[in-house]
Amino acid sequence: MTKTTLDSGWLAARSTEVHFSGAQLTTTHPPSAPTQPWMEAIVPGTVLATLVKNKVVPDPFYGLGNEAILDIADSGKEYYTFWFFTTFQCKLSGNQLCDLNFRGINYSADVYLNGHKMVLPKGMFRRHSLEVTNIIHSDSSNLLAVLVHPPDHPGSIPPQGGQGGDHEIGKDVATQYVQGWDWMTPIRDRNTGIWDEVSISITGPVKIIDPHLVSSFFDNYKRVYIHTTTELENRSSWTAECSLSIHATTELEGSIHLVEQLQTQNLSIPARSRVQYTFPELFFYKPNLWWPNGMGKQSLYNVIINIDVKGYGESDSWSHYFGLRKIESHIDDATGGRLFKVNGQPIFIRGGNWILSDGLLRLSKKRYETDIKFHADMNFNMIRCWGGGLAERPEFYHYCDYYGILVWQEFWITGDVDGRGVPISNLNGPLDHDLFLFCARDTVKLLRNHPSLALWVGGNEQTPPDDINAALKNDLKLHPYFDHAEEKGKPIGDVSPRLGDPSQYLDGTRIYVQGSLWDGFADGKGNFTDGPYEIQNPEDFFKDSFYKYGFNPEVGSVGMPVAATIRATMPSEGWQIPLFRKLSNGYVEEVPNPIWKYHKYIPYSKPDKVQDQILLYGDVEDLDDFCLKAQLVSYIQYRALLEGWTSHMWKKFTGVLIWKTQNPWTGLRGQFYDHLLDQTAGFYGCRCAAEPIHVQLNLASYFIEVVNTTSVELSNVALEVSVWDLEGTCPHNKVHENLTALPKTVTPIVEMNYPKSKNPKPVYFLLLKLYNMSDNKILSRNFYWLHLPGGDYKLLEPYRKKKIPLKITSEVFIQGSSYKLRMHVQNTSKKPDSKSLTLEHGSTGRQSNSSFVTDSLETVDSVTGKEHEVGWFKRIHKCFARKSNGLKVYEINGQDIGVAFFLHFSVHASNRDHKECEDTRILPVHYSDNYFSLVPGETMTIKISFEVSPGVSPQVTLHGWNYDGQSIHEVLCDVTGNLVN
Repeated sequence: MTKTTLDSGWLAARSTEVHFSGAQLTTTHPPSAPTQPWMEAIVPGTVLATLVKNKVVPDPFYGLGNEAILDIADSGKEYYTFWFFTTFQCKLSGNQLCDLNFRGINYSADVYLNGHKMVLPKGMFRRHSLEVTNIIHSDSSNLLAVLVHPPDHPGSIPPQGGQGGDHEIGKDVATQYVQGWDWMTPIRDRNTGIWDEVSISITGPVKIIDPHLVSSFFDNYKRVYIHTTTELENRSSWTAECSLSIHATTELEGSIHLVEQLQTQNLSIPARSRVQYTFPELFFYKPNLWWPNGMGKQSLYNVIINIDVKGYGESDSWSHYFGLRKIESHIDDATGGRLFKVNGQPIFIRGGNWILSDGLLRLSKKRYETDIKFHADMNFNMIRCWGGGLAERPEFYHYCDYYGILVWQEFWITGDVDGRGVPISNLNGPLDHDLFLFCARDTVKLLRNHPSLALWVGGNEQTPPDDINAALKNDLKLHPYFDHAEEKGKPIGDVSPRLGDPSQYLDGTRIYVQGSLWDGFADGKGNFTDGPYEIQNPEDFFKDSFYKYGFNPEVGSVGMPVAATIRATMPSEGWQIPLFRKLSNGYVEEVPNPIWKYHKYIPYSKPDKVQDQILLYGDVEDLDDFCLKAQLVSYIQYRALLEGWTSHMWKKFTGVLIWKTQNPWTGLRGQFYDHLLDQTAGFYGCRCAAEPIHVQLNLASYFIEVVNTTSVELSNVALEVSVWDLEGTCPHNKVHENLTALPKTVTPIVEMNYPKSKNPKPVYFLLLKLYNMSDNKILSRNFYWLHLPGGDYKLLEPYRKKKIPLKITSEVFIQGSSYKLRMHVQNTSKKPDSKSLTLEHGSTGRQSNSSFVTDSLETVDSVTGKEHEVGWFKRIHKCFARKSNGLKVYEINGQDIGVAFFLHFSVHASNRDHKECEDTRILPVHYSDNYFSLVPGETMTIKISFEVSPGVSPQVTLHGWNYDGQSIHEVLCDVTGNLVN
């Protein structure tokens, strides 16, 4: 098959402003340029995305811009009914056939191609494939016009807002978040548009349709079979004699591929008919398995199906990356939570809830890769695709496959819109149940071959209507092999033929759960037992009383971005920090400015329960001060959340999903990175807490615990516990040796009793290091800032005046527009004698093939500036960098001794002429760690990677807590190798 994606060159215009019919637009009167009323269009995308691109309306995500955009409830549907137009070339020869494919339209469309009309029926989550062989002009340009109609029931937005507006959108099979939520502003066009891929495909007379791949395992995963069933359609007027082949390849190194297995079969397909064909199994012995993030490698095989037709040649081909893995789950007797296993190994779920990448559906492979890599960087292992959002796209799943993120995919039901909201509405769900089921089945076929897809769920905090639920249970029933997951060593006969081939099922390999609060999630009975969603006292996460049930599908908290993001996404009126209103009961209520309120800001206090966590650090001066202190709070808050849950692993909990990991717009709650793709400190708090081997402080009991989520026992390890005060001394340092931690367990080691010692300091730092005794290699490092019970962090405010000396050594690797840096940061203030431990962050997750560790470094003498070259490193470096002197040393002078606190890197475009408050950040950037602290004498290596646009010279900036506000000391390193003074 030859496939051409039509993703550029589109024009769009409001239907009421176009005075030609679809037939005329695609024959005699085509638009030729973006002149009134036509404009350049975003496809895939939405009407509103196109209007924003052309500045016809303000950016709805900037400030209060959304309030200036006419809502479809006020404008009427015609206002957002749009024509989309493009041209393309398509040369056909012989018996070739051509299909015009739409992977997603919202909500229906009239399609005109070269004067011929076709209709795309209703439904946001269905694919459309139109055979257009007899319409195509092989020898000239083809004219395509698509008139897209909005959802039938776009609804209105009540003055008070609410979850899903007036709920009318629930009558359609579409995204429900578009009417607004407590974390989202309404989307004015309700996502009307050609929102997913458009393509042209050319095949021969026989077409391959929706193959289904299933793997089964025997002899403790030594013997593996791939079962494959596909539909084949013969669109010719004669019987097709076919040769059908399937093979699987695996990448060995670079572009070298090994063909693992090959099967070839002959069959006849009658004219004008569609048949289902099941291949004999492909057999593998001791193959590479696919594992979730943190459990092993994400090995993928490229499965390729080809069909040749006698007298024609290759008629069609299909390929898909497929992971060999088995996912099981059951309700755990000990916890009542759903317990997942992958390849027989239990996995403690730590992940987050996901709505979608962008509220205007400006979806792209590049954005998806960043989104999913961010989740892997946080050491997460599951994403829940919430029912009010999308059935996510194959590109999303591709990167989840690649980075090892399990996916919980919900269908398009929410309690708020479908029968449990205020007001109660849509008790029977969408109006067209057959349409809902058609979309559901089509979605299953689209996504079922992805190893990351772990389970289907009927809806968010609600089950689908009874008839839909019953149909989904039947359609998605497990094949008996997967239904009896606990049985071992079954012979191949138990899979096929006696029980039927599992690939003949619609899915058959994954459980279907009727709703997010049922069957091992929350209380398992559908009661509203998820949450909470606001700031908490960090120690509460560790208490037995905090949450009753075994698996919490939603628990959320704060999500303030950095100050640069506020300035980039709001006018100056939005830079005002909240008012802190002291209440009679001693608590503080935050009053945000109107723009923050519109952007759904969630406060850092909870009157009657939680004191304002930002004010624990003292008074707030301005936006920069507020956002920096918010990052301190976020780091503590989310690290405590995950450490608290993990502390009860298997004894009380089987998993937790945080609400949410990100926002599809510039929201101010529940996020680990903002809409511009800059990470918050909470991102790195999660990364720390969710590492597979982890040392942590139980904030309720003050016992130090070692968490081992791997399948390997830890032995001959040691734990170093050191306390550092604000004067730079170490009043407590102790090493506990010869420790053991069993697989999949949490092991209490020792009580951290410094607060009970004589004259403990009111604010202090705690550094925990778990390391191998054999080579001193760090397994886990965890740094805390703590106050005594009932205290606060206000003493950290004067600590900002301390000047702690740092030495930063940079290595730079440049390949085209891609940059990879290694920043070695050392606190050079005097330290007491202690063990020398090797510390390099970024060792978890997928490994880079272009990382180099040198045994000697090229440095710049801090006095003379003379460069000392090392030949070996220089030879290696020349392969990657434009300059050979890519390693530099820069020193920040300081006379004080102490912890270099809360250091964080950022990357900027080098522009000496930038305007005040201009956002110079280069985004996204991947950091192996950030918002880190170093005790005296300690060194940490931070890996940084990013891409730049042509002509941009990047600079790396290091900020830290230990600088006064009058003279912000920054380390500016031009990553071409030049130091910036």
